[in-house]
Amino acid sequence: MNKEINKTEFIDCINNIKKDVINTRNRALYNINKELIELYFRIGRIIDDNWKYGNTFINNLSLELKLEFPDMKGLSSRNLRRMRTFYNEYKDIQNWPVSLANLPWTHNYTLIEKVKDINKRLWYAEKCIKNGWSQMVLIHQIESDLYKRQKENPKLTNFNNQLSDKQSKLAKEIMKDPYIFELSNLKEKIIEIDIEKALTEKIKNLLLELGKGFSFIGNQYKISTDNNDYYIDLLFYHLDLRCYVVVELKNTSFKPEYVGQLNFYITAVNKKLKRKLDNETIGLLLCKEKDKMSVEWSLEGANNPIGVSSYEIEKYIPKTLLEKLSTEEEINMNII
Repeated sequence: MNKEINKTEFIDCINNIKKDVINTRNRALYNINKELIELYFRIGRIIDDNWKYGNTFINNLSLELKLEFPDMKGLSSRNLRRMRTFYNEYKDIQNWPVSLANLPWTHNYTLIEKVKDINKRLWYAEKCIKNGWSQMVLIHQIESDLYKRQKENPKLTNFNNQLSDKQSKLAKEIMKDPYIFELSNLKEKIIEIDIEKALTEKIKNLLLELGKGFSFIGNQYKISTDNNDYYIDLLFYHLDLRCYVVVELKNTSFKPEYVGQLNFYITAVNKKLKRKLDNETIGLLLCKEKDKMSVEWSLEGANNPIGVSSYEIEKYIPKTLLEKLSTEEEINMNII
């Protein structure tokens, strides 16, 4: 006689098997991609060894490989030339960076074409792996000079004084200067609410520019005291930092009083929303322009962690890129 199945135990078994299948698939895909990249590298070396024969060798090789492997893609003469370029770019590197081996071929060659400095290239490769960028998103981030905005440009913050070393380092890593918001249909004379409205209507653009980990909570988020209501421009929760992020948007150059206002909003969020498990709430002030000394002096008097960046508005973003971006719900699901 069969024993009756325990429903809870059965569900646990099913979930464990599902996780195992997903993990196995991911490992298989990783291994397939790694093997393909290494194959292209070896083919590139053979082509380079026979480069004295020029296009004749490549065209004949392409033809022979297509006849032998009719179902295999990537054997065109053009792609074979790319394999040779790929080999020459990395032949002197003894230990291949894991990020390159993990990237699809299209991403690898995009990096070779668009990023000449090897250190910058590896930085973008690691960001691709971490954030799951498509090729279109990778191109967009390179063309918007993300490396300079996020890695090279100095960050104006008081994080070192207000956060732990680990939290301060991570908070600085997520900052950019300037931020670039790509919005359409804006008037020539715009006010802060116009920008804020456009940003929230184009939440895909906003989350893409802010980066992975930002979960959108709301705009004009109301927080009340006994006698007054206050409205935060944009409120987020960052899932890596495990804290609320208050964003204030100013359509003018930096003014010291902006830090005082943001400092108040951070305190309000700490009083009304922050839980024991949450880390310290962080403020991000975005202005059209800023003076370094004015910002530094203002931050010295703030008792909450605040970063100040500038921003630029671009009025065009390719439709093909927008179509490839996730929705707000999809982004928030993937980063939890």
